[in-house]
Amino acid sequence: MVDTTPATAVQHADPAATPRLHDVELTINGQTHHLSIEPNVVLLDALRERLGLTGAKKGCDHGQCGACTVLVDGRSMNSCLMLASMAEGCDITTVEGLAKPDGTLHPVQQAFLEHDAYQCGYCTAGQMMSATAILNDPSIERTDASIKDAMSGNICRCGAYKNIHDAIKTADARLNGGE
Repeated sequence: MVDTTPATAVQHADPAATPRLHDVELTINGQTHHLSIEPNVVLLDALRERLGLTGAKKGCDHGQCGACTVLVDGRSMNSCLMLASMAEGCDITTVEGLAKPDGTLHPVQQAFLEHDAYQCGYCTAGQMMSATAILNDPSIERTDASIKDAMSGNICRCGAYKNIHDAIKTADARLNGGE
């Protein structure tokens, strides 16, 4: 059988097969953003592709590397695993929101610089966000073992773990008046 449909004919997609957009309101770094997105869009893609916040990285897309870590209501979250719509009503902080509006670095950012706690930089934003969550959580002990355990969801393929650990200890001292 030969298709006799004229080449100029407009073919309409089945409306049932077209994903429906839904509106979400996300609070990111203190600013409200209104997005119309497909229901399957993860927070990482909304941040990077829709809002231009590219600090969180797409490393594995499976929640195994931590490069996409952001804070959701103060807790570290792999943004590649969270649907953007699930973050509605939450306070989301990305690495772009750590520094003060005047550009003064957050103590975690400053300590990472001072301790050279990055090499290629790909994991750095996720490492900083996890470190910030740890230092904001009074239930996490500040022992070496507790910090290593709390940071275990973040992979540094360059192996800067000692420098990252030292940066966290320095930031902790600064945040708690020890330095």
